[in-house]
Formats: sequence, C-alpha cells, structure tokens
Amino acid sequence: MFESEALFDLPQDPADTTRFSDLAQLPLAELMAPDWASALQGVDGRLRSVLAFLAGEEAAGHQILPPPSNVLRAFRQPLADVKVLIVGQDPYPTPGHAVGLSFSVDARTRPLPRSLVNIYRELESDLGIPPRVHGDLSAWTEQGVLLLNRVLTVRAGSAGSHRGKGWEDITTAAVTAVAGRRTADGSRLPLVAVLWGKEAENVRPLLAGAPAVCSPHPSPLSASRGFFGSKPFSRVNQLLREQGARDVTWDLPPSA
Repeated sequence: MFESEALFDLPQDPADTTRFSDLAQLPLAELMAPDWASALQGVDGRLRSVLAFLAGEEAAGHQILPPPSNVLRAFRQPLADVKVLIVGQDPYPTPGHAVGLSFSVDARTRPLPRSLVNIYRELESDLGIPPRVHGDLSAWTEQGVLLLNRVLTVRAGSAGSHRGKGWEDITTAAVTAVAGRRTADGSRLPLVAVLWGKEAENVRPLLAGAPAVCSPHPSPLSASRGFFGSKPFSRVNQLLREQGARDVTWDLPPSA
C-alpha cells in the first residue's frame, strides 16, 4: 500500500543537520507542543527507546524517513486544537516523500503518490474540489486535522520496516489522549476520526466512542473496494457540525 515511484527523489535539506541521537537528548517540551508533551509523558521512556533504535539505524548507515527534524512533526500542532484525526500506516518509503504527516508529501514531489492521487479524486467527487498539483496537506493541519501515522519512521525503500519497534505504543497514547480530552464540565471536545484501511481501524477501540468515518485504504490495491464513493470529507464536516464544531475547509491552496 505504499508508493515508491518518483520522477525524482528529493534530498534532505543540507542545512538540516539534526540527528536522531540529538533528539534523544531533548526533553519532550522541546520536541512537541507543550500539551502534547504533558499528554505523552507516560510514554517518554518508550520514545527514548525508539529514538535510540533510530540512532543505531542511522549509525549503521541506513537512511531513515522522514528526517529527524520531521519525525514528530504531527505533535507540533497543539493537542487542544485537534478536531479531526486521520490515521495513516507508515511513512512513504521513497526518499523525499515522507514529511511527518500522514499521506502528505513535500510540495515539490512529482508525481504524487498514488494513494494521495486517489484521496484527491475522492475529494473532487465528494465536494467538487479539483485535485492539486502538489501534495502538501499542511493547510489541513492548521484547521485542527491531525495527520498521524501509526508508525512514524521507515527505512528508505523498505515499507513497514519499523513496525513493532515501539512507535505503536506512542501513537496509541496519542490517539487515547486526543479522544480523552474534556472540557471543564466534563463534556467531550469535538472529534471525528478518519480510519482508512484495517490497520487504521485497529485504533477504533481507543476513540472512547468518538465518531469515526471508516472505509478501505485509498491505495490502488483497495480504493475501488469502497474508498471511492465513501464521501469522507462531507461526512466529517457533518459529524463536526453535529458536535457544534466548524467545518474543515478541505480546499487546499492551488500551490503550496
């Protein structure tokens, strides 16, 4: 379910010299938004273990995606702002594609991964929004959409290579934290989860009853089995309105 074709691979920014061993030395508050740091304090030790594993991979000469500075990018968005959770699986394994946000890619990536092409196709079918030439989905995150992969890193060219290394414990804690937020009077904060594919649906028990929009994965291997025609974007907005929250403007800028 991963796309490795690319017209060209994008190199890591040469100005970015951050290493995984550097991340392992930093407190949570310097790695993510303050409320995320508080929410994930219970898995801090597990995160250190994963970062140590990645430092070892790096020292052995393996290229890890995304680069260290973007591995925890999803958690830069304040936990308090999240109202939509879109769960991915692994980062794209093609160098230059993975940016730390599920399904999103660098704005310069051409051609777009096929899963993302299918997401754009369904977006047009659902809401009439034409596909963009770029794959930068960060404009969604600015509206409270958390683009969270279940596993946050991968060896370049080897999809699924970092499953079972500890990321699942961290993302389980993250989903639990999102679903567990409450107002001062105990009311649940608005939340809709988007679960594409069986692996994403595995987090459903963590949602504490929050509504979820589920369908097959947008991969070319499964999109025709129910992803196309599922209207996830309009359904998410309807569920947000039912909770008293604003719609997400799914229309992305024409150029990133």
